[in-house]
Amino acid sequence: MMRWLQTIISELWGLFVDDGRYALSIVAWLLLAWLALPLLRLGGGWNAIILCVGLLAILLESAWRRARR
Repeated sequence: MMRWLQTIISELWGLFVDDGRYALSIVAWLLLAWLALPLLRLGGGWNAIILCVGLLAILLESAWRRARR
């Protein structure tokens, strides 16, 4: 009886998170940016640029890792 529940939860998780490392990396980067960027006091849109560059780097690393498989 628990096997079907595990299958349902696994399928629901797979709908939203295909790559766990990718999702965890995004959450970690957002947390790091949220904590560190205000301390840098860059202003002028630099925070947004750094945030986007980090997210782009995570995306490229994930795509490169997927392409190697």
